Amino acid sequence: MSGAETGFHPGDRAVLGRPGIAALLQGLREEGYRLIGPTVRGGAIVYDEIQGVEELPSGWTEQQDAGRYRLERRADEALFGYAVGPRSLKHLLFVPRLRLVQLRRRGGSIARTDTPEAPPRLAVLGARACDLAAVDVQDRVFVDGPHPDPDYAARRRSLFVIAVQCGQAGGTCFCVSMRTGPRAERGFDLALTELLDDGHRFFVEVGSDAGASLLARVGAPRAGEQDARAALEVSRRTATRMGRTLETDGIQELFYRNLEHPRWDDVAERCLGCTNCTLACPTCFCSTVEDVTSLAVDEGRDVAERFRRWDSCFSLDHSHLHGGSVRASLRARYRQWLTHKLATWIDQFGTSGCVGCGRCITWCPVGIDITEEAAAIRAGDGAVAAGKG
Repeated sequence: MSGAETGFHPGDRAVLGRPGIAALLQGLREEGYRLIGPTVRGGAIVYDEIQGVEELPSGWTEQQDAGRYRLERRADEALFGYAVGPRSLKHLLFVPRLRLVQLRRRGGSIARTDTPEAPPRLAVLGARACDLAAVDVQDRVFVDGPHPDPDYAARRRSLFVIAVQCGQAGGTCFCVSMRTGPRAERGFDLALTELLDDGHRFFVEVGSDAGASLLARVGAPRAGEQDARAALEVSRRTATRMGRTLETDGIQELFYRNLEHPRWDDVAERCLGCTNCTLACPTCFCSTVEDVTSLAVDEGRDVAERFRRWDSCFSLDHSHLHGGSVRASLRARYRQWLTHKLATWIDQFGTSGCVGCGRCITWCPVGIDITEEAAAIRAGDGAVAAGKG
C-alpha cells in the first residue's frame, strides 16, 4: 500500500500516545518483521530483539563520561530518555561474523554446500541521528563503492527504521560538532520525538511510503502546529547540551601536518590496544578472514568453512604483511585510527568517519577521549618528535 492510498505521505506529521507505539510495533510484527529496539540488558541500554513496548527502557536513563557508563532511574516514564548505548546499528548490517563459503569433501571430490539465505526482515525502533549518519557512511563503503557487499546490501534493503529524535544529550556526545544530530532529517521510515510536557505523547514524522502505510494502519491523527513546535524545541534544547565538542575546521590538514606530534607518544602510554573503541564505533569496518576445518568426520564428509569477522586496526595482525606488522607500535596504531577517522576518511569517502556518538570515549577502559586528543594536537600544532612512527 502506498502513501497516496493511505492519506499519509513522506513529510507528513502525526501524533501518537504510548498505546500508538505498541500498535506500531504490532503492525510491524504482523508484516513479518523481527523487532529490534532499546532494552535494558547486562546493565546497559542496548539494541536487541524485543517482542513489544513493554520491553522498552521505560523510566531509565544513563550517565556517561570517559570510561564510565551507569544506568539511573528517571523521575518520569519516558521510553527514550537516554542517549546511546554500546551498540549501534552496525551489528545488524555489517554482521560481526558472516560465513562466506562452506565446502564438503565426499570421497575424492569437493563441493560447495552452503546455500544463500535471505536476510531477516528487521525493524529497528529507537535509531538516533548519529546512528543513521553512521549507516549513511557505511552505505558509501558497502553499497555505493566500486565493490558492493551483497550481504550488507541485502540487509540494508530489508531494514525498516523508526528513528527517535534525541531528547537528551549524553555526557560524551558531540554530534553537533560533526553536524550529524541531534535531529535526524533523513534515513528513516518514521521518526518519533517524545514529548513529556502537557501529556506523554509522540510527534511522528513520515519519511517513506512504507512509514506512511504503517502509520495509517494504526489510525494516527495528524499533528498540529503546537506539537510540531514542541518537537523542534526538544531538538534545539538537546543541541545546546552536548557533553563534548570537537573543532573540525581544517581538521584534515591539521592531522596531515602532525603525524609526528609528541601527543601520539602520550596517548600510546595510556592505550591498552583493547579494540573497544573500534568495536563500539558505528562506522569502523575492519575485518579479517577466518578459515575453520572440521576435526570430526561428519558421516564420512569433511567440512571446511570460511568466515568474515570483525577485526580492528588496533590488532597487531591487522597490518601484518610478509616480514611483520606495518604498524608494530601502539603509537602507530592509534595514530592510524584517529587520522583515518578524522582526516583520510574524508579523502576516501567524502565525509568524516566520526559521527560524534561518543561511544569510543565511554567504552574506553582508560577513558581516552577522541575530542581531547584532537584538541591537544591542535593546541600543539607544529610540534614534532622526529624519528617516531
